[in-house]
Amino acid sequence: MAEHMVKCVKFGKELPGLEEPPWAGELGQRIYDNVSQQAWDLWVEHLKMLMNEYRLSLATKEAQEIIAQQMEQFFFGAGAQLPPNYVPPQKKS
Repeated sequence: MAEHMVKCVKFGKELPGLEEPPWAGELGQRIYDNVSQQAWDLWVEHLKMLMNEYRLSLATKEAQEIIAQQMEQFFFGAGAQLPPNYVPPQKKS
């Protein structure tokens, strides 16, 4: 199967996309159509910070709404695109 490629909203270039929509509904489909795996990995790190900071539990509807809102902002909100010379932080080994 050919790799799913997207014009990534975060990096502004053609990159491999996700294997399937990561979230239910229209937001999940928009992410699938416009977000690369690389940008999704950045979101996952950001999400961990949000969950710890706000002590969110994915089991609650309130937390799911907060996360959906944050995800929308992260990928499609004002200032969502990374600076042109962005270099991701190196993973600690």
